[in-house]
Amino acid sequence: MQNRETMEPVLFHPIGVVRTDCKNPPRHWTCSDVQGELVINHEFKPGLCDIKAGDRIVVLFHFHKSPPFRPEMLRQTPPHRNRKTGVFSICSPRRPNPLGLSVLRVMKVSGGTVVVRGIDMLDGTPILDIKPYVTAPVHCPSSQKRCKTG
Repeated sequence: MQNRETMEPVLFHPIGVVRTDCKNPPRHWTCSDVQGELVINHEFKPGLCDIKAGDRIVVLFHFHKSPPFRPEMLRQTPPHRNRKTGVFSICSPRRPNPLGLSVLRVMKVSGGTVVVRGIDMLDGTPILDIKPYVTAPVHCPSSQKRCKTG
């Protein structure tokens, strides 16, 4: 196993940006009814061809407004708790790698814009990827392949 100092850096490039009028979005998608848009860069627009109204999608994004991570942030007190909790068991935007994940409901797709509900991101948030929301093995093509153990 390599340590952090010898590992190659990982570089991501946004595929688009979040647009919303909401100035203070909810902290998590499960409690959000905020509508907004995912504006996808022109070169990635063909990748939206099978997304339609009614779908749920997983959006991976960058917490671009988070402060630089410091070791003391490994334990944080979230607003809904009265004690420090490990960063990997909470949804804080202050993380070693400032990545976020939201499951959003698609309202409409028009060109390179996906209108969604459930926004918990700030206006201008860089979108890193969009994936299907898979709830059962029948929806996942690789579910028929099983790893053998032992």
